[in-house]
Order: sequence, then C-alpha cells, then structure tokens
Amino acid sequence: MKKQFTKILIIKMRFHGDMLLTTPVISTLKQNYPNAEIDVLLYQDTMPILSVNSDIHALYGIKNKKNHGFSKIYNFLSLLLKLRRNTYDLVVNLTDQWIIAILVRSISAPVKLSQLIYGRKSKYWNNSFTHLVLAQGENIVTKNLSILNPLGLTKIYNKTTMSYRKQDWETIKKKLFLLGIRSNYVVIQPTARQFFKCWDDKKFSQVIDSLSSRGYKVVLTSSPCKADINIINHIVSHCKMKPIIKLAGKTSFPELGALIAHAVLFIGVDSAPIHIAAAVNTPIICLFGATNHIAWRPWSKNVVQFWSGDYQPVPARNKLDRTKRYLSIIPASDVIKAIEKMLPKNIIL
Repeated sequence: MKKQFTKILIIKMRFHGDMLLTTPVISTLKQNYPNAEIDVLLYQDTMPILSVNSDIHALYGIKNKKNHGFSKIYNFLSLLLKLRRNTYDLVVNLTDQWIIAILVRSISAPVKLSQLIYGRKSKYWNNSFTHLVLAQGENIVTKNLSILNPLGLTKIYNKTTMSYRKQDWETIKKKLFLLGIRSNYVVIQPTARQFFKCWDDKKFSQVIDSLSSRGYKVVLTSSPCKADINIINHIVSHCKMKPIIKLAGKTSFPELGALIAHAVLFIGVDSAPIHIAAAVNTPIICLFGATNHIAWRPWSKNVVQFWSGDYQPVPARNKLDRTKRYLSIIPASDVIKAIEKMLPKNIIL
C-alpha cells in the first residue's frame, strides 16, 4: 500500500505505560509521513505522559470507566464530532474497547487499521476497519508496530520516546540541589497501580540501605495517591539511612522523565516508570510478578529483569490473587547483587 497520508488518528485507550509503548508507532508514522498531522485518542488521565511529544499534533482525551452518566456520554459525543471534522485519511486502532467501533465508523477515513483482537469477532467490529492485522512479535512494542505492516513502510522507528522540556529538568535539578543532590542518584519507584505487582516494603528498605552505604543518594517516587504515599513512608521507616521522599507524588510526568533521565540507575516494579527509564536510556533493574514478563519487559538493552516465575510457578493472569504479592519470592540479596554489577563499587560525592 503506497499512500501519502496527511491526517492520522491513533487510538490507544490504556494506562500510562501502554501509552509510552505506543510511541514507536507515532514516531514511525511521523518519519514516513513528515508532513502529516498525527492525533492521538487516549484516556484523559494518561494525556500528561504524551503532553510534550513533538511528533503529536493533538491529544483527544476520552473519559474512562470510572466516569459515569451524562458527562461520559457528552464527552464521547463531543469527541466524535470533533474527530469527524478532522477528515482523517488514516486511522490506526491499538485498543479493544467495543465503543471504538462506533467511533471509527463515524470517521470517513479511506484506510482504517486495527489489530485482530481476541473477543472482538463480531461482523460489526470487523467491518468497522479496512484492515485487520495479526499482531506479531513477543514484546508490546513489536506487536504495536506490526499493525502498520499493510502500509509497507520502509522506515521503522522502534525506540520508545519519553519527552520532557529543558525547563522540566531545570525545575527538577533545582529541587535536587536543595535536597543536597548534585549527581550519582538512583531513582526507585516501589509502587504500582495494582497491589499484586508490588514487592515487599522491607526488601526495598534493604536495597536502599545497600545503595546508601555505597555512597549513592536514593530518590523515591510514586503517584500522589494516599496508598502509594503510605507505602513510601513504610519503606522509609525501615531504612537505616533515609532516602529522599519529598519528590514522591509531586512531579509531573515530564518532570519524572527528566528526573529518571539523569539518574545513574532506575529500580522499579511493573509500572509506567520502568518504561520511562527505558525511553530515556537509564539503566534499569525491574521486578515482575504474575504478569507477562516478556511482553511487558522494558524496551531496553540495559536492563536486569527479575521475574517471580524464575523462583516458583506463578498462576495465569486470569487465576491470580490480586491481594497477593507474588514478587515476595524474589530475595533482596539478588537485587543487591545486580546493583553491584551495574554500578561502580565506590563513588566520591
């Protein structure tokens, strides 16, 4: 298929990490169609993580399932009217919500690509797109990119992108300076949106003490929600040498990207910040529990990944207990050994 597209809509309605893993599709389309305007339809909550990506012309936020009633209906209908007026000539769908079929049918784009999605086999869904593509590859990044196969593109950009402005780094650098940090700091994000993805708090405390004893400053980050801040405080209560917690829950996504980009190491569980670290080329140590550690592995060559399935069998995702910390089987000593291999033994502050 050899066409020159000028107005492109990409649809992805998932969480923050998923949005970062969509950026290679955005970049690939921009490289092949440099004059095209590329818009993204996504959840309102996830708009900040793509807010300064220069390849994107406009972001359109849709209310997620937490919203109900008239406001959600009004939001959908107003978006539908806006998108219809934009006269797209290419739509790329990377999501599985059934309501997208209604929206896509209202857009008169000549080319509409979608991944073949398990559970979406109705004629109404299938006939909403001009091409249904079987996703290929093991990682989400390669699966997403394979949806573009019908376009026959010659330039494939397979790196994720986390964009931030110079001012974002200047803001973070000033805050770090006031906290006594000039360089040689490690960022740890111990929290995740789902409890079963979390590691033991006391094990994070052991890791923090090990880093501190080697001369590294440790900066803890998290979302601003009360549950995450409680976890941060609980971890700190067991640390012999206290890490920096004043940035936890207090950075925008671009600022978080800048913070992680200038760290010597990032340590975290299966959540969006590990994908931010991969996108900004910061070395990563990540911990995975009862999730697909291959599909969701950070898109980086400089990563050490621990998976609880290497220590004992883990249940299939549809059978897991969401109140259980499957990562508990991973010992702190193994993570500390990985740190010792990745970072210089001693540093001078």
